[in-house]
Amino acid sequence: MPSLFVLILLLTGHVAASEAPASQDAHRPSDNYLVSVWNNRLYLYSAAALVFGVWFSLKMALKKKSFLNDAGSWVRKADGSGDRSDGDVQVSRVRIFYGSQTGTATGFAKELSEEVKTLGLAAEVIDMKDYDPDDRLADEGVSKSVCVFLVATYTDGRPTENAEWFCKWLEEASTDFRYGKNYLKGLRYAVFGLGNSVYVGHYNTVGKNVDKWLWMLSGVRIMTRGEGDCNVVKSRNGSVQADFLAWKVQFLNRLQALANGEKKSCSGNCKNKRKEDEEQQQEEEQEEEATLQSDSSEEDLIESSSDEEESGLADEKQSVVDMEDLGRIMNSIKKAKRKEEGRGDGQMVKLSKLNGVKKVEDGGERREMITPTLREALTKQGYKLIGSHSGVKLCRWTKSMLRGRGGCYKHTFYGIESHRCMETTPSLACANKCVFCWRHHTNPVGTEWRWKMDTAEKILQEALEKHQNMIRQFRGVPGVKPERYEEGLAVQHCALSLVGEPIMYPEINTFIRLLHSQRISSFLVTNAQFPQEIRTLVPVTQLYVSVDASTKDSLKKIDRPLFKDFWPRFLDSLKALGEKRQRTVYRLTLVKAWNVEEMQSYSELIALGQPDFIEVKGVTYCGESSASSLTMANVPWHQEVVSFVRQLAAMLPQYEIACEHEHSNCLLIAHTKFKVDGEWRTWIDYERFQELVRAHEESGGQRSFSASEYTARTPSWALFGAPQQGFDPVDTRFQRRNKTKDISGC
Repeated sequence: MPSLFVLILLLTGHVAASEAPASQDAHRPSDNYLVSVWNNRLYLYSAAALVFGVWFSLKMALKKKSFLNDAGSWVRKADGSGDRSDGDVQVSRVRIFYGSQTGTATGFAKELSEEVKTLGLAAEVIDMKDYDPDDRLADEGVSKSVCVFLVATYTDGRPTENAEWFCKWLEEASTDFRYGKNYLKGLRYAVFGLGNSVYVGHYNTVGKNVDKWLWMLSGVRIMTRGEGDCNVVKSRNGSVQADFLAWKVQFLNRLQALANGEKKSCSGNCKNKRKEDEEQQQEEEQEEEATLQSDSSEEDLIESSSDEEESGLADEKQSVVDMEDLGRIMNSIKKAKRKEEGRGDGQMVKLSKLNGVKKVEDGGERREMITPTLREALTKQGYKLIGSHSGVKLCRWTKSMLRGRGGCYKHTFYGIESHRCMETTPSLACANKCVFCWRHHTNPVGTEWRWKMDTAEKILQEALEKHQNMIRQFRGVPGVKPERYEEGLAVQHCALSLVGEPIMYPEINTFIRLLHSQRISSFLVTNAQFPQEIRTLVPVTQLYVSVDASTKDSLKKIDRPLFKDFWPRFLDSLKALGEKRQRTVYRLTLVKAWNVEEMQSYSELIALGQPDFIEVKGVTYCGESSASSLTMANVPWHQEVVSFVRQLAAMLPQYEIACEHEHSNCLLIAHTKFKVDGEWRTWIDYERFQELVRAHEESGGQRSFSASEYTARTPSWALFGAPQQGFDPVDTRFQRRNKTKDISGC
């Protein structure tokens, strides 16, 4: 610009000089001085232009230098590094915020705090509900803190209870003009989310949102967001704990670099850093979404996971990865994964959209359902685990009847000998996360079979061996009756109701046939989410369907099913039950203030499936659990259950109250076809059943049979209204003072 200005002045001066001789004659002698100045104006103009050009150039140079200094200072602050003196502190402390429902994130926060302290840095663990972001969060950006957010995703993609207010404030602040886009400028942060990828629509939603909202308020992300997956099938490292371990190593390395004043190279593109971060974030989320969609089953899922499932740790082999290298690293991981899948052996069974056996894939990624940490947790609860997905446990009623202290309600209603009953399951996984689950959701969840599969022969053999070993531990125990001890070693009944969803096991029919071949009766419980499996199920001694609620809204609230179409599945399962000829049962669990008022709806569901029996049981309080809001206030008294059953039976013209087991807070409503000549026949003739099922198998399924063909008379003490209230008089009822509640049983 200054050079152009000088050139114009020179040209103007040259033109003016050429016209000077013509005008000299017109000037008087008194004007010689002025004429001389006019004639030399070219030099004057040139000198003025030169002075102006030098001044303008110096001004622009100084302004550019000042701008570069300011930009360099901003980049150094944003990166958390830069030139510093030996006494300058780059990281004053690390604040670790957690949002947790079941305690997993809390444990991670404490673990990370201890690791940070080993680096010589101060660390503070903060419950999000105890922190006011409106007053304090902006100060973290000027105090040289590093903030870590460990947040779990809970039901419907919402934050956990203790993180609700924090997340709500963050969301509103990110879009509120009163705060401004630079409200959290200088805040250095890292996010690790906990979720479960079986909830496709809400996987790690909270972690993604917190990361996004902090970035929108000009927070500085010091490393890529981490994600822990409780679904061991999809977890990158094998479990949520292993995912956190991998992320923690990267974070500690990055934190140490920040504390030492180190910085990443910008490669001359520091001005575009935030734009690159945003593009990288979008690409990462799109890739994650595409991965979930391509790997997920054909069924859409609902709800979201809290950090409820425990799983094992894997070896950590990762290091800090720059954002610029993330795409290359992820491509390498995908290639390695495909290579590993091609190297696999064995089989992986998947279920189709109708949940029948779809195909057997060779070489797919196969993981065991029971991870090391899950195995440890279940073992502590008394489970004897079998293979990679099954388990057996000694029911408390088995122990009770060995001592002659009474059997469970199945003994009262159907004549089961509790000390000869084995409680097991071929699948620990379940498609629901019921609020009253007495296992506190330690078992895995899923909607299809995607694990390694053990044979039915192996499961049954080990189940019998482990059950017998547990019975042998009662040899010589005071109070144990010798004759019942000997009988207990010979299993006569199998309750497939331990935990999970047994009907998910692809070889469930083979397993049931094996039970019958050893003259063991079969009692199978399903949660009414697999109608096709119910239809294809071979005859069982008694088939149960859990009917925990009678409306769509209450079923979603109580059972918390994973399937998006859980209600049509539920209704279709009841219809499928009605098509069975063998004994069928609705099992109703009454949760006070949740589902006891839905009388009319229950009667309509009963009309839909026409079960042989309806068991109505008050919910059992299984102790405090952060995964459930159930309390003792939700447990109905026995008289409240009796009142409910009376009203329900009055609405069912073909049903009457048959039996009662006061000890279990349970009553039985039976179809009147089991009342022959005024005498109830709810008990089972187990020998007759074995004859019928053997004939059925030998005929290739042509010889069918019905529930009425293997009934037995119900003893008077088991009937409703009897003074014994369902307690077998040959046993002695035992009352224990100040006893710790035992939540085992079927």
